[in-house]
Amino acid sequence: MSEPSSPGTNLKVIALAIAGAVGGFLFGFDSSVVNGAVDAVQKQFSLSASLTGFAVASALFGCAVGAYLAGRLADRFGRIPAMIVGAILFLASAIGCGLSIGVWDLVVWRLVGGLGIGIASVIAPAYIAEISPRQLRGRLGSLQQLAITVGIFAALLSDTLFANAAGAADATFWLGLEAWRWMFLAGVVPAVVYGAIAFFLPESPRFLVLKKRDDDVRAIFARIWPDDDVERAIRDMRDAIHTDEEGSKKGALRGDRFGLKPIVWIGIILSIFQQFVGINVIFYYSTTLWKSVGFQEKDSFTISVITAVTNIAVTFVAIALVDRVGRRPILLFGSAGMTLSLGTMALAFSQADIVKGAPSLPGAWGPIALVAANVFVVSFGASWGPVVWVLLGEIFPTRIRARALGVAAAAQWIANFLVTVSFPPLAALSLVLTYGLYAAMALLSFLFVSRFIPETNGMSLEEANTLLPQKGSATAGGAAAQRDPARG
Repeated sequence: MSEPSSPGTNLKVIALAIAGAVGGFLFGFDSSVVNGAVDAVQKQFSLSASLTGFAVASALFGCAVGAYLAGRLADRFGRIPAMIVGAILFLASAIGCGLSIGVWDLVVWRLVGGLGIGIASVIAPAYIAEISPRQLRGRLGSLQQLAITVGIFAALLSDTLFANAAGAADATFWLGLEAWRWMFLAGVVPAVVYGAIAFFLPESPRFLVLKKRDDDVRAIFARIWPDDDVERAIRDMRDAIHTDEEGSKKGALRGDRFGLKPIVWIGIILSIFQQFVGINVIFYYSTTLWKSVGFQEKDSFTISVITAVTNIAVTFVAIALVDRVGRRPILLFGSAGMTLSLGTMALAFSQADIVKGAPSLPGAWGPIALVAANVFVVSFGASWGPVVWVLLGEIFPTRIRARALGVAAAAQWIANFLVTVSFPPLAALSLVLTYGLYAAMALLSFLFVSRFIPETNGMSLEEANTLLPQKGSATAGGAAAQRDPARG
């Protein structure tokens, strides 16, 4: 299809993509708000290390279920209704967690919030990909990760403000509630904003074509892609949908590779590697981690906020490069950087002394570990963080995109859960082993991208998700000329 050329049109699409990406903000906020509360929750409810890990990770169970169900919800009712459901669930969770009376009460509300976040994590990249023209799709798809990083920053900043204002995370603050409760209650604001925004967003054109609502598609195109050949765009979408229907009954994901289509496995493995490198350990437990190696609580909160700001800054780098350099080189660069930085962290903690049962890094090893942790965040934030979401939004066929994205996102949340719940006992056993395992995963992610991930830059969404090209065929012409065997 022809591309929109009007700057005004591009601004409209960018505005819609930003609005759709607010779901990513909820994702990031919910993921990291527990960071500042974890020690206070552990103390208040007298939790063991394993139970603490479960309480922190419990939301991820809900996220996995929400992500899996999101595709079915979005395919049946639309992307916008799914966004609204996610916002309502997160709103209920923020209030419930803030007013919880025990650990199991907290876990239940974390699960509810997880359902909402899981839905948002699937719908945002699908919606952004489906409203974006090809020349902007990579950058706009990266807005999902940017929104996640901003959400992480907002959560860590609000945690810091509440803890500092109260004197400590477990100190009493407004209305007789402890500061850690207000950390959770702060989530009410983004939940309401996200739900309100969703009411004003247009439905995805590709979903409307899927439901044979062509008049609605024409009305939306008149608003966001007025320079496009609307009839040709509708015809291209319908042809892509028809092709997908021929190859799979009613959008089924089943295939001949261990029960799933090969392209679904590609998405699942990308999602797993994104989490198995241990990135969320930094954002869930960084305050606890830095306290354990000698920093005071106030300094640990500050370091966590600085790390979050770094994560936001490097995401802008990825946004600037993803449509110029391409997806594959950025992922390879990130894997290499993560391998080196995680290996350095493992080496640093191998030099730790045990003081009162906790590791203490002597001499320069503390700053080295701190620098390595931030290099890790830079490497991830500039590559695997945003680019995986771009790929997940564009590699799946239209007919199965929402469902396949749901499966891939569910795998991501399950992997996230496994990393999160295992970190406290692993850290208690050996931080050297823990970071060594993450470094090994980063190395494996490099090998996986080298072997299995082709370049999709410069292709229309229909080309990218129906004719995933061989390595080295980044152009649309090359994409149209060959079918990748990975798709089956």
